[in-house]
Amino acid sequence: MKINRSAGMLLHPTSLPGPYGIGDLGYEAFKFIDFMKEAGQKLWQVFPLGPTGFGDSPYQCFSAFAGNPLLISPDILVEEKLLDVSDLQGIPHFDVNNVQFGEVINFKHSLLEKAFNNSIERDIRFPEEFEEFCNKNEFWLEDFALFMAGKKHYQGKIWADWDKDFAARKPEALKIWKEKLAKDVEYQKFIQFHFFKQWNAIKAYANEKEISVIGDLPIYVSYDSSDVWADPELFSVNEEGKLTSVAGVPPDYFSPTGQLWGNPLYNWDEMKKDNFAWWIKRFSQMYKLVDIVRIDHFRGFEAYYKIAGDAKTAEQGEWVKAPGMELFKAVKKALGNVPILAEDLGVITPEVEELRDHFEFPGMKILQFAFGDTGEKRFLPHNHTENSVVYTGSHDNETTAGFFWRERDQNSGIYHAAQDYMNFWGEEMCEALIKTAYKSVANIVIIPLQDIFNLGNEARMNFPGQAAGNWTWRFTANQLNSGLAQKYNHFVKMYAR
Repeated sequence: MKINRSAGMLLHPTSLPGPYGIGDLGYEAFKFIDFMKEAGQKLWQVFPLGPTGFGDSPYQCFSAFAGNPLLISPDILVEEKLLDVSDLQGIPHFDVNNVQFGEVINFKHSLLEKAFNNSIERDIRFPEEFEEFCNKNEFWLEDFALFMAGKKHYQGKIWADWDKDFAARKPEALKIWKEKLAKDVEYQKFIQFHFFKQWNAIKAYANEKEISVIGDLPIYVSYDSSDVWADPELFSVNEEGKLTSVAGVPPDYFSPTGQLWGNPLYNWDEMKKDNFAWWIKRFSQMYKLVDIVRIDHFRGFEAYYKIAGDAKTAEQGEWVKAPGMELFKAVKKALGNVPILAEDLGVITPEVEELRDHFEFPGMKILQFAFGDTGEKRFLPHNHTENSVVYTGSHDNETTAGFFWRERDQNSGIYHAAQDYMNFWGEEMCEALIKTAYKSVANIVIIPLQDIFNLGNEARMNFPGQAAGNWTWRFTANQLNSGLAQKYNHFVKMYAR
């Protein structure tokens, strides 16, 4: 499905302002949508919205279907009388510019547990809504709630290290553990209900303002997830739950030793047996949350990089064919011609391009990669196509200002090539690149909010291959203003977006 010429911004809700150590789905999210509306934006791109696990990465979640409880707004829980105003007094002194995940996790869950206990004591259950939510989401919610209750009981250990029969999902063991962990299971359902309730209000407000939400679907799920625990036969794990092979990518411009992601691979032969039912459910769930789906590492649907389960780096591996054509035909048959964006960066073969173009999925163009003798010429604007998405950079890149400042200081050919290409010789290279993106024939332009603020690499979101210290950047409320919104509204009008 082709998307009309439009502009948008990339910002994950964790980066929103607020007093609780992490951005959430409260009032600041609505203010950001108002800012985008004033700026003439039609698209809001976010990272995966699932419950984060190892490294606090939204691309390593405990579930492909659940929501992140850290995003639940305490202010809205106060409105619903699940918390008292006094519960929000004496908040820890959080860094306003960075998420301190360890402290935030403890603080947020203490509030959520209090809200859950209050819901019982005060009989604030939203009985009809809650029952409807649980029934509609039973296919993933039951397993997820028990999985998270199990992780709490085992103090965070991966599921393969639990009681043997519980890990193996023996029916009698599941029955015993469901009874034993009944209150924790109910708590997990409670916080999922409130996540979805709050997120649905945010999405409805965005849509009311004529802004579509672009969600992110990581191609792989985490090993330590309810997905793998619930359906191990669909993944590359053996009968003991150990990984036999894992996902990653070979050495490239991001990492000289490749990226060893450690996610289990799919057992595609097993998935074909029911015509990719698990994937149909996953996409269906995504379209309840967002309007457009961006698929991370799209090339893995044509062929995936298979690495031994005990490998230390991604340098040794092999490419294996994947049934992408069959899968997306099944998705289209089940859900219709749904809008999908393809992250087609890295080593892209003609076969990957054929798969992308067969379904008319827009691919990505990253302008930071385009310039100089070593640049990707396909990313230069004169090589863009209408059915594509152009970015200054993504969450995996330096900020554009940081990128140019570094290249300038190194007196690199890349900096001078960018100046020459854009015919811009001033200091504001970041804004020049943004305007270059807006000028592109690509139907969609998405700019990270860090670039809109012209921030340096202190605001970088992720360093691929670095296990810790990512995903922390936040902005403050005073950085959004009407003058900035009007500036981008002018760009939208000038470049017919």
